[in-house]
Amino acid sequence: MNILNKGKPKHKRMNPRRQWRKLLTALAVAISMAVAPAAMADMNGYDISNWQCGIDTATVPADFVIVGTTWGSGGVYGGCLSNGVNTDANRQLAGAINSGKETGVYHYARGGNPETEARFFVDNVRGYVHKSVLVLDWEAQDNAAWGDKQWPRRWAREVKRLTGVNPIIYTMDSGYWQVAGMETELNCGIWIAQYATNMVTGYQTAPWNIGARGEVMRQYTSNGSLNGWSGRLDLNKFRGDRAAWRKYANPDDKGTANLPSVKPTPQPTTAPTVDLNALATRTIRGDFGNDPARRQALGGNYAAVMQIVNSRLGGGSGGTAATGSRSVVVRSGDTMCAIAERTGLKPVSAWRVPSGDVNRIYPGQIVTYGGASVSIASSGVGGHVVRSGESLWSIYGSGWQSAAARNGIRSPYVIYPGQYLR
Repeated sequence: MNILNKGKPKHKRMNPRRQWRKLLTALAVAISMAVAPAAMADMNGYDISNWQCGIDTATVPADFVIVGTTWGSGGVYGGCLSNGVNTDANRQLAGAINSGKETGVYHYARGGNPETEARFFVDNVRGYVHKSVLVLDWEAQDNAAWGDKQWPRRWAREVKRLTGVNPIIYTMDSGYWQVAGMETELNCGIWIAQYATNMVTGYQTAPWNIGARGEVMRQYTSNGSLNGWSGRLDLNKFRGDRAAWRKYANPDDKGTANLPSVKPTPQPTTAPTVDLNALATRTIRGDFGNDPARRQALGGNYAAVMQIVNSRLGGGSGGTAATGSRSVVVRSGDTMCAIAERTGLKPVSAWRVPSGDVNRIYPGQIVTYGGASVSIASSGVGGHVVRSGESLWSIYGSGWQSAAARNGIRSPYVIYPGQYLR
């Protein structure tokens, strides 16, 4: 006797129309399952430095907030900073935490001993370890070790040794070459800053070039506008959900941090010497590309290095002409009031800016105290400093597209007063 089908109903042929409806329903469910998690996963947030004192992180909308907590290993003042520590950080973080936001804390590298700076950071954020993402801010500005690929690696190893956490490393896209490989070497997430334009914007769904470096997070503007704060903010997209964020903060699901006591080693009172001639050689070789990438890469050394470059190439001297004047490269989030406060050079009206208006400055420009605006000499090719009202077309005519490509300018081809074009 055949008993293989015993107890089973006989097969019935399904009505073709009903079968088609069932297939469409299954496809719709499959598509929603494939698309919805990706659309819902990414998080929007902003980061704040020592110049956003007083911001109400509880009310300014975000999925996450990253707060600058320490600079170097002490001895830095300005804004909320006192001896290298953000005195408003606890309030800023409390506002974010109490309003249900994820949090991160970052250390701004100054290029001293990396282990000492790591210990200074950990000692000051110990209450947030295993709760907030730990971040290194690796930038050219005020960083004597810029260009040293081992510095961020040594810092990250020391932080991992002290906390058990692999930090995220922030840098601009032009500086990525210094941290490339840390994703696999040290299991560090990479956070890239790269802006398509300097136009005011809110949160963006798909920022320009996101994912191009395989980064976990992208900062796409320093000119962000959000309800609840009148100033501009750095806006970011984290490529993951809250569970992924918390995995970066606490990879082994540890409890409250119980960290060893760390005592930062006193640093020398003089900053490490920067080899400007070596930087000039690399600039001529093309290691830093063209402006604005070159200006970002050289940071505070830009004017001095370009003076050497122009002298070597027979273009005369660049930089400021006034004796005793001081030049500063504008960085993200800067205002002239902030620069004057940071440098101690006042009043603001004594500063000269490329646009002629102290209320209109842009990251990468050089502003000068006690002298005329900086003019950068030509270095063997036709250089041009942008004036107010100019466009690529008005400067280069039919050759504007070649000029845009030469200077690394992409659509929508925005240029700014004071910007140097080759």
